[in-house]
Amino acid sequence: MQAICSANYGRLLQLLPELDQESLEYRFAAGQGMSFGIAVQLCEPYTTTLEMRQLSDALPGYLQPVMQVRLYHDARMAEVLGFQHMGRFRPSYPYPNRLMHQKNEKELVNHFLSEWLGFCLKQRSQSSVSEDSPP
Repeated sequence: MQAICSANYGRLLQLLPELDQESLEYRFAAGQGMSFGIAVQLCEPYTTTLEMRQLSDALPGYLQPVMQVRLYHDARMAEVLGFQHMGRFRPSYPYPNRLMHQKNEKELVNHFLSEWLGFCLKQRSQSSVSEDSPP
């Protein structure tokens, strides 16, 4: 999981050039009527807390994914703190459990963040190509 969190930190730095400023918001187009929003919620000397959400005109708000992410600048890692309004994740869960978490739920949500960030980077690079450029 450490490798995923380190890679996510690098991806976030690529997406968010001014991570050290509180109350910044970024939006990345992801197709017709859909985008991803990333908002810097809290900046402290060694950590930054973000909220990342998918925004879609076609879905009600409660169906749009949202996650809270903390970046640890000294360790150069980014970890998912919460997903879909669920708080902190344990390193592992017994299975079955009351909330039906997977045994490796924490690793799975951090991997999902990795996929989201990769998608945002790809969309950003595609949207920065001018229409006059060859494909």
